Amino acid sequence: MLQSKSDSTTTSNHHSSVMFSESIEGLNIRSDGIYVDATFGRGGHTKGILDCLGELGRVVAFDQDIDAVNYAKSNFKDSRLTLLHANFSKLVDELDSLNLTGEIDGVLMDLGISSPQLDNADRGFSFNSDGPLDMRMNQTQGLTAAEWLKQTSVSEIADALYLYGEEKRSRIIAATIKKYQQNKNINSTTELANLIATVVRPGKNKHPATRSFQAIRIVINDELKQLTSALEQSINILAPKGRLCVISFHSIEDRIVKQFIRKHSRPKETPRGLPVISQGRDECLLNDLGKLKPTKNEIEINRRSRSAILRLAEKC
Repeated sequence: MLQSKSDSTTTSNHHSSVMFSESIEGLNIRSDGIYVDATFGRGGHTKGILDCLGELGRVVAFDQDIDAVNYAKSNFKDSRLTLLHANFSKLVDELDSLNLTGEIDGVLMDLGISSPQLDNADRGFSFNSDGPLDMRMNQTQGLTAAEWLKQTSVSEIADALYLYGEEKRSRIIAATIKKYQQNKNINSTTELANLIATVVRPGKNKHPATRSFQAIRIVINDELKQLTSALEQSINILAPKGRLCVISFHSIEDRIVKQFIRKHSRPKETPRGLPVISQGRDECLLNDLGKLKPTKNEIEINRRSRSAILRLAEKC
């Protein structure tokens, strides 16, 4: 079983890679291996992998955010790194084009929003500063959050807030949004956050709009569908004994990851003498290596790590 270490590595663009040591150790890196960082961000985990590789090793990094891609081009000058401007739901397509399907020794997915995305008001992810209500990870396509709220019905908004934000007051929030829109569109982050705060009490250390912002972001970026697709594809791209490491930050994501690993994991051994009864479980494709949480020390250094869960699996 892996031991949790106290560490958090910060890149030069003000982003701390959550559970850095635990995820790098979890990949069980070989010096000549091929690894996928499915969520490059500002490259903290990618750098950690590269530092463990020899000359023959290789990293293929994915990110759908053009800001992250541009950052990588300016700050990562390493011939062992292949950078792709793509969502991790395109794992098989992109790795097929590189003739690497089935050759990957480890896949890392960090499902959190990077600090630069949160801290840049123009991206619209945070209510801590005013900015356009965008929330798109890939700003070259799709509806903004403002456009989605404008064209979506009150029932659809309520359902989204409840399902993806676990917001108990989803219906009153949705009704308040639609009533407000009768006179004015909602175009900024603080405008939406302040509106939600009129009908939701703040929780302990939590802004009233936290759950709603999470839910809207998930919808805008189709995050759960993309995650489910990427997880299923990871089995196809991994080599035997290849590792899957996934860091999630809220219960909905973690539930998807946990159920995926459980679905494809080796069933518990049947006690000797008892008949083996098939329960419709798929053939064993993964070994479940368990989960880790950040240390108290990391949480004190980086509060954004407090909800993180790292789940690990190995291809059979």
